[in-house]
Amino acid sequence: MFSKNPKRTLILTMGVLVLLGFGIANLFYTYQNNSVDPRIVEARDLYSKYDSYVQNNDFIAVFNLLDSIEAVYAAFPYYQTSFEIGVVQNNRAAAYLSMAIFFESNSLSLDGLHTLSKDSLLTLSERAAQKSISYYENWLKLYGDNSEEGLKNSLNNQFLISLENYSPKMQKRFVLKRIKEMKEAQIETPRRLSVAYTNRGIVYRHRENYKEAIVCYAKALELWDRNLAAENNLNKLMGKPVRKQNMFQKIFPPEKDNIEEKSKS
Repeated sequence: MFSKNPKRTLILTMGVLVLLGFGIANLFYTYQNNSVDPRIVEARDLYSKYDSYVQNNDFIAVFNLLDSIEAVYAAFPYYQTSFEIGVVQNNRAAAYLSMAIFFESNSLSLDGLHTLSKDSLLTLSERAAQKSISYYENWLKLYGDNSEEGLKNSLNNQFLISLENYSPKMQKRFVLKRIKEMKEAQIETPRRLSVAYTNRGIVYRHRENYKEAIVCYAKALELWDRNLAAENNLNKLMGKPVRKQNMFQKIFPPEKDNIEEKSKS
């Protein structure tokens, strides 16, 4: 069983999840109306359990949950290359990284049979972060600069496969809701990508591969200049003082407030 040390749990929850919050909270709030694609409602509902599992350091439940969420998206061709799967992969990366960093045991087990060393956990984190980076970068290449009309055209018939039993009116609502989500993702995905590069940089730092870590942090800041985790990790490697933000600023940067207001309109 993993440690229930409250201090470690706070570090894990606030140091990783809050700073990585754009990969979770902003994407997977409980759906607000029936315009959300009914095929992926289950995935969004499942995310409501995520925080409680993390706060209890129940990583077995975390990984099982992420597997279930990914399976929902992977069941439909349209979502198989979506930014949502990038989010799942980066959450995996964060969980493996947290296990590697915040627990004192030399080896940990997720199944009670096989143990994972710190180096193994770092490797798993790196692989998941790289998968996340690939999903995000590919999604941005396809949709990052598209206009609203371009996004609408990109959905074409593939998005509506398996939604044929719904009325044309409901299909139109699903399409319009998805376009809105994609417009928000055009803003948020570079930040999510920044977080993924930060995770990979942290892996390199713990392997004492400082040159590659610096490259990752620099890329993260190029994508999102308010990424405090990347900035402070880079500052530490460069011998510079770390910069502090209050908790409200960490959770609600100005850009995120604006996006949330748009989603309510």
